[in-house]
Amino acid sequence: MKKTTLFAALVAMFAFASCSSDNTQQHADATEEHAHEHHDDMANGDNMPAAGTVVVETPSFDSVAEPMKRNLAQLLDEYIALKDAMVESDAATAKEAASAVLNSANAMPVATLQVPEQKTFAEEQVEKVRQSAAAIAATNDLGEQRNQLEDLSEAVFSLTKAFDATDQKVYYQHCPMVNNNQGAYWVSTNSEIRNPYFGSSMLKCGSNEEVLN
Repeated sequence: MKKTTLFAALVAMFAFASCSSDNTQQHADATEEHAHEHHDDMANGDNMPAAGTVVVETPSFDSVAEPMKRNLAQLLDEYIALKDAMVESDAATAKEAASAVLNSANAMPVATLQVPEQKTFAEEQVEKVRQSAAAIAATNDLGEQRNQLEDLSEAVFSLTKAFDATDQKVYYQHCPMVNNNQGAYWVSTNSEIRNPYFGSSMLKCGSNEEVLN
C-alpha cells in the first residue's frame, strides 16, 4: 500500500472514532494525535460557537410578566434534571422528571399574557413541551424516552430564549451521531458536553452550537 493511501486510511479511521467513549488510548505518532485533535476540543467544550451564532430562531420579547418568567425558569431547571437522568441512563428518574416538566407546562400562566404574539408563541411551544414530556413520562423504555428529547429540548430552548427566562448561561448542544447520523440537540446549563442520547457509551460526543448569556 502506498504511503499516501496508508495515511488517508489512518486519518479516516480516527476521525470515525472521534465520538467514541474510548478516547483515553495513547497514540504513538503525530498523525494519530492530529486525528483526535477535533474531538478533544469537542469533549472539553472548547469549540464554542462564534458570538452571535443562532441555531433556533425565535422572537425576542422585551417586556414579559414576572410569573411567566418565573415558571419558565422552573421549567428549565426541571428539564435539566430530566436531561441529566438520561445522561445517567436512568429511565426511572427520567420518567419522574418528565412528570415534573409536564406539571410545570400544565401550570404555565400562558392565559395571563396580554401581548397576542407572546401568547400565541407560548401556547405553541408549551404544547410541544406537554406532548414530549407526557410521552417520556408514559414509558420506562430509555430508548423511547430519548426519542422524545429533541422536540422537548427545542421547545424549552425556544421558550427560554424568547422570554429571556433565566439568568443562567444556557447552551444548545448537538451530537451529530444521533438518529443514524442525522444529529440531535439538547439543552444544558454547563458548557461541558454530557451526551443524554448515548450516556456513558459516548458521553463526550457533541458540541456547543448556540449560547444564551
